[in-house]
Amino acid sequence: MTANTETRAFEAEVAQVLHLVTHSLYSHKEIFLRELVSNASDALDKLRFESIADPALMAGEGELHIDISVDQAARTITIRDNGIGMSRDEVVANIGTIASSGTRRFLDAMAQDAKADARLIGQFGVGFYSAFVVADRVTVLTRRAGADASEGVKWESDGQSQYTLDQIDLPERGTAVVLHLKSDEDEFLTAWTLRSLVHRYSEHIAFSIRMPKEVAVDDAAPEWETVNAASALWTLPKSGISDEDYQGFYKSLGHDFNDALAWSHNRVEGSQSFTTLLYLPAQPPFDLMMGGRDERKGVKLYIKRVFVMDAAEELLPNYLRFVRGVVDADDLPLNVSRELLQHNRQLERIKASCVKRVLDLVETLARDEPEKFATFIQAFGNTLKEGIVEDPSNRERIARLLRFASTRGEGATKSVSLDDYIARMADNQDTVWYVTAETHAAAAGSPQLEAFKARGIEVLLMSDRIDEWMLGSLHEYDGKRLQHVAKGDLPVDEAGKQKQEEVAKAAEPLLARIKSLLGERVEDVRVSSRLTDSPSCLALSDHEMAPHFARLLRESGQDLPDSRPTLEVNPDHALLKRLETEGDDRKAADLAGLLLEQAEIAAGAPLPDPAAFVQRMNRVLLGG
Repeated sequence: MTANTETRAFEAEVAQVLHLVTHSLYSHKEIFLRELVSNASDALDKLRFESIADPALMAGEGELHIDISVDQAARTITIRDNGIGMSRDEVVANIGTIASSGTRRFLDAMAQDAKADARLIGQFGVGFYSAFVVADRVTVLTRRAGADASEGVKWESDGQSQYTLDQIDLPERGTAVVLHLKSDEDEFLTAWTLRSLVHRYSEHIAFSIRMPKEVAVDDAAPEWETVNAASALWTLPKSGISDEDYQGFYKSLGHDFNDALAWSHNRVEGSQSFTTLLYLPAQPPFDLMMGGRDERKGVKLYIKRVFVMDAAEELLPNYLRFVRGVVDADDLPLNVSRELLQHNRQLERIKASCVKRVLDLVETLARDEPEKFATFIQAFGNTLKEGIVEDPSNRERIARLLRFASTRGEGATKSVSLDDYIARMADNQDTVWYVTAETHAAAAGSPQLEAFKARGIEVLLMSDRIDEWMLGSLHEYDGKRLQHVAKGDLPVDEAGKQKQEEVAKAAEPLLARIKSLLGERVEDVRVSSRLTDSPSCLALSDHEMAPHFARLLRESGQDLPDSRPTLEVNPDHALLKRLETEGDDRKAADLAGLLLEQAEIAAGAPLPDPAAFVQRMNRVLLGG
C-alpha cells in the first residue's frame, strides 16, 4: 500500500455475492475465464464505438485484442485488454457497488435454488466476481482511453468485505485483471488448460485472444499468437459454419452451458440489408420471469459489425424475451442512440423480420422435430402466450403454436393444439370449449365439465395463471369461437331444450326457496344443463372472469368491483331432494349454504367466511 491508498467497504449486496462465490459455488470453476474474457470483449466493443465520435481514443496500440498470460512462479493469471478502460469513479461504480439490478436478481435466484452454481453468474451481469471462484486475491489495473498516463487506477481485494484503490501511472489504456490463484487451483496454471477453455467458451469472440507461444527467456518480450477464431460468426457463409461452431458461439453469447435448442441464421439483402442469428435456448434463462420486464438483454445490435448496444427491447417484443442472438444492420447510422432506435422505421422493419424468423423457427420445430418442440413448449409456452395479448398481428400464428391439456388427453400433458381440437369437432359444433382453474386437477375435476363429458364434447383444460388473461384477447381461432364451459348455454337439440324447460318449470319452488335462503349472497339460482353428478356449480356471464383469476388479481392489489355469483343446481341430486323436503328452515339454510360454498370451492373462489363454512358442514354431518 502507498500513502495514497484508499480502503473502501463493498456495498452490502456485492458482499453477499462475493460470499456466495467464495464459499458456495464450486461446480464449473472454469466459468471465470469466460466471464473475464466476455468483459474484456465488451470493453473493446465500447472503445470501437466511442472512437467513431472521437478517433483520438484509439491512439497508441492499434489492433484491439485480449491477452491471457500465466506466471507459474507468482501463481497468477492475467487477462488484459486494450479497450475503453475505466476511470476511478467507474471502477467504484462497476466493481464496488451495484452496477445494475442484476446483483439483486442473482441473490434472489440463488435463494430460490439450492442447486444453483457458478454457471449462473454471467446471466445477471455480475460476471467479474467469478474471479473469486479460483482466486483468493484479485488485482485490477486500468486506465480509461483518452486519460493521462498518471490517471491509472489499481483496485485490489481478497473478496471479503473491502477493497483498496490507488492512483498509479499506467502507460497503456485498457484493463488488466490479475488473479492470484488459491493453493488448490494448480490446474489453471497451465497454458494448455487455458487454451482449451478459450476454445470451449470464447472461440467466437470477435477479437483476437492471444497467448504467448512459449515462456519468455531472459526477460525477452513474449511472442503472442491468436488462439481463437476471432471472427464475427454471423458474417460467415452458413455453408462454412458447423453445428459445433453455432453452439459454441451461442454458449459464449448467452452465458449458457447447455446447447441451444435451435437457431436461425439469415441475411436480408435489398433496400435495407441486415443479418440475423437468433437462438432458442433449451432452458429458460434464470431471470426470465423475475427480470423479464426490466431492461432486457439477450439480442445484441451491431451496425456494420460494430457493437452498438444490447437492444433486445427494440429488436424483439417482450413475449420473445427468451431469444438470444445478434442483429447486424448495414443501414442504421453508427451514432444511433437508444432514443433514436425507439422511433426508427428501419428498425421496425428489422424487428418485424426478427419476429417472423423466430416464429418460423418454432413452427419448423413443431412440424419436423416434435421432441424439441415439446421441450420448447415446456420451457417457454407460458411466455409465448403473452404474445396473444401483446402482438395482435401475429395472434393466429402464436395461437397455432400453443398446446393445452384436454379431456381427451393423458393426465396433465399439454399436447393438444387448437388445430387438433378443431379437427376432432363434430360437424355441428362451432365452439372450442375450455375451462380454466388454478391447477390441472381442479380443471379436470370441475363439475362444469360433467354434461360435456356425458355428450362426448372435448374440453381444453387450462391451469396456467396466464391463461385467463390470455383468453381475454383470444376470442376465436380459425373461425371458431372460444368459450368457457361456465358461460352461456350448452348446445342441445329441440328435444333437449324442451326437457330442460320442463325440469326448470318443475323446480321453480325449489329454486325460489334456495334463493330466499341465500339472499344477497347470490345474483340468481337456476337449473343447470351442465351437471349430471354434482349438486351445484357456478355460472359466469359472458364478460365475467373466472373466480380463481379474480382472486389472484385482488391478492395482487387490483381493485375489482364486487359481484354476486349465479348458482346452478341439479334438481335430481340427492342433496337437492333433501333440501326440497327439509322442513326445518335452519337445516335448509345450512344445506343451501353448502351448495353455494362447494360450488365456490370447485370454481376457485375464496370463501367469505371459512369458519362459518366449517361449522355449517359439521352441523350437516352431525344431523343437527
